[in-house]
Amino acid sequence: CIMKIAMIGHKRIPSREGGIEIVVEELSTRLVIMGHTVFVYNRAGKNVSDRNADKEAHKLKTYKGIRLGKIPTPNNKKLNAIVYSFLATIHAVTHNFDVIHYHAEGPCAMLVIPHFLGIRTIATIHGLDWQRAKWGGFATKFLKFGEKIAAKYADEVIVLSRNVQQYFLEQYGRTTIYIPNGVNPIEFKEPCIIVDKYGLEKEKYILFLARLVPEKGVHYLLEAFSKLDTDYKLVIAGGASHSGEYVDRIKEQAQKDSRVILTGFVQGDELVELFSNAYMYVLPSDVEGMPISLLEALSYGRRCLASDIPENREAAKEYSMYFKKSDVDDLALKLRSALDEPDKFKNKQEIMDYCHKRFDWNKVTGASLRLYIDTILNVERIKKV
Repeated sequence: CIMKIAMIGHKRIPSREGGIEIVVEELSTRLVIMGHTVFVYNRAGKNVSDRNADKEAHKLKTYKGIRLGKIPTPNNKKLNAIVYSFLATIHAVTHNFDVIHYHAEGPCAMLVIPHFLGIRTIATIHGLDWQRAKWGGFATKFLKFGEKIAAKYADEVIVLSRNVQQYFLEQYGRTTIYIPNGVNPIEFKEPCIIVDKYGLEKEKYILFLARLVPEKGVHYLLEAFSKLDTDYKLVIAGGASHSGEYVDRIKEQAQKDSRVILTGFVQGDELVELFSNAYMYVLPSDVEGMPISLLEALSYGRRCLASDIPENREAAKEYSMYFKKSDVDDLALKLRSALDEPDKFKNKQEIMDYCHKRFDWNKVTGASLRLYIDTILNVERIKKV
């Protein structure tokens, strides 16, 4: 059963701007290798996050066999997702796709259009986006609307955590399919770029890597780290996403401590070196869907310290340390303990084995593909009856 599949909801690929972009790229790449046609709707336009994207990516018409479409989008963050998902959907419903796969709650608002035209739809809820601190009143209402549309009209809803699965069951009586994110086989690199660029030493720095948005909690980490008497450095790696004022606040905090290094957006060999040589990875988030950066840190066998929200605990289980969400004093206490007692963590190989066995992009793709096929076959059976 060779299919024609559309992907709507991310910003653009190739890109590491966020978890959704990584998921869409990993899934689409493997579907193409399996012989399916995949058309991915990228956002065009001068968005804030464009500064963090690969500039050459905007010129591509295909990428690893994936067909790329560009949808013009306004710079206004309130209208960006609405305009993008509407225009992408209008194009998709006129091009005979077997399945349209929507990603994230906002874009799912447009899923109702292909549904009423009899086109099969899949929705992946990457997290409860309306909980995120960067959104205002209108955006929050739109995200909740998209969530309701997905719950009511999507042929299948994929969730990334058991917590969100339970939420959909309790809130909407909707049964969802649990398919977690994955990781790729990793390659370790000795410090080279990060030595020349930032003066970092192997296993002498703590790493935070994520978008600089309030819900990722980097402000807690900076405050907690300032309480520590240590010669370890703190590396904050990540770009902005509709969060200019927050980034300014982070820069102001960082300037007060010479041990803190802000790298901005990183990718390629620099990213690999940062993961390969960090003493510890910290994710102090208040809200997550399924944290790919935490999975990646585990895939490198890194010591991890994360906030104790259900999504982080579900991902890392006993292979990470945890602190009380939003509690700066507890975070500082756990940081000190992690630096003083490295034996509190499981050994590197155990962490890697756990991660690579449980999180596999090939398994993710296989599960998603079975869902596409079952959805289409079910419709065909109904028509025959």
